[in-house]
Amino acid sequence: MEALIKAIEQVNGVVNAMVWGPPMLALIICTGVFLTIKTRFFQISHAKEVGEHTFFAIFKKKSVRSTKEKKAITQFQALSTALAATIGTGNIAGVATAISLGGPGAVFWMWVSAFFGMMTNYSENVLGIYYRKKNVKGEWAGGAMYYLKYGLGEKKGFGAIAKPLAVIFSVFCVLASFGIGNMTQVNSIASALDGSFKIPHLVTGAVLAVLAGLVIIGGIKRIAKVTERFVPFMAFAYTIGALIILCVNIQAVPHVFGQIFRGAFGFQAAAGGFAGAAMKQAITMGFKRGVFSNEAGLGSSVMVHSASDVKEPVVQGMWGIFEVFFDTIIVCTLTAFAVLSSGALESGLTGVPLVSEAFSHGFGHFAGKFVSLAVLLFAFSTVLGWSFYGEKGMEYLFGTKSVILYKIIFVSFILVGATMNLSLAWDIADTLNGLMAIPNLIGVLILSGTVFAITRNYVGRRITGAHASAEPMLSAYADIQAEQAAKLTDGE
Repeated sequence: MEALIKAIEQVNGVVNAMVWGPPMLALIICTGVFLTIKTRFFQISHAKEVGEHTFFAIFKKKSVRSTKEKKAITQFQALSTALAATIGTGNIAGVATAISLGGPGAVFWMWVSAFFGMMTNYSENVLGIYYRKKNVKGEWAGGAMYYLKYGLGEKKGFGAIAKPLAVIFSVFCVLASFGIGNMTQVNSIASALDGSFKIPHLVTGAVLAVLAGLVIIGGIKRIAKVTERFVPFMAFAYTIGALIILCVNIQAVPHVFGQIFRGAFGFQAAAGGFAGAAMKQAITMGFKRGVFSNEAGLGSSVMVHSASDVKEPVVQGMWGIFEVFFDTIIVCTLTAFAVLSSGALESGLTGVPLVSEAFSHGFGHFAGKFVSLAVLLFAFSTVLGWSFYGEKGMEYLFGTKSVILYKIIFVSFILVGATMNLSLAWDIADTLNGLMAIPNLIGVLILSGTVFAITRNYVGRRITGAHASAEPMLSAYADIQAEQAAKLTDGE
């Protein structure tokens, strides 16, 4: 058995290095750069519209928080569920590890990845809404698997690979949901609660399995109702905590900015090759942390965004921009600034202990408990969000009747994850998570012309007021939506 585990570790190590090596990270970032340029820096040029349709709309537009469609979720619920999945232990332990290994400069490259990742996530959501279908239950079903099969399938010369890529994506999605979206998150919760409150792993696993089961079995409507209340509280509590640490160490903020920008370009290192190596490490860790955190390019959150009652693909795309902004630019940055402003980086710690050390500068002995509770909230929300992703992958592969079996197995694995050593599972989960990006990015790049056309059409109709008749196929989206709704699907 030990020999088998060792062999698996070696094989996974090679695959993981290939999947998450510089070529893959470069592909993800370059995709975001390409989409940003071709949409004329939409995240900046139309920042006002993005804010009005997302954050400010939560308070001003009732339609964003309520829906008349019984089988759909609201735009705010879609955002909350997507954030539930993306805001996880990586926003705490992952950021701390990135700074420990890549230095303060990793934060700058994390920002860069998020800036361009906004448009990758935007494009995924636009395609997700445009190519979504309704299943036999009358629920919206969308995601990378659908725009791969139907979008790529319509492109001349790509029909033969469209469905295989959709199947491959779905398989990796289901498998990843048990790893990065379940066992690894639950194990982090169990370890944190055991360390801070001496709660046995088995007890934590059993309680979480029951709580998650009560939510997950109810489907997307129940998951969405829980996350729209859970996520704002979770994010608010952690934001306030991190801001308190920042205020306590406010005099260090200029120095922190200096560390970040000097480290980003290797200026803190000695001259020569070592400086180049330090810069390379900062770029790698920053990009990896950014991609792992907001999942732009992986094709994951688009599945829940596609369940929204929204009618305009571009509007849901704007929610994707806000999702990346909040996850990485806000939450990850607050963690990074708490660590750097407190001087905790000099302790030699990494991961959750490093963040606990940083928070001890404002919370004293309560810091460990505060961070443990944050890990509990962040990780549990990830479990809820990823359960839906795996469900959609399972539905695509085997139809809606297979979903109940998936839910039962998923909840059972929560107990497994809380009670086992998951060092290998973490590595395998990262590999599977990365493998999802390959078919997804192929689809996004090939279908980018559709994204650009839909974007131009929307800008002409809703923002600039220009006449949209130049693109008649995209000018009446309501008709397209009705046609999509008429196409029922139950597994592919």
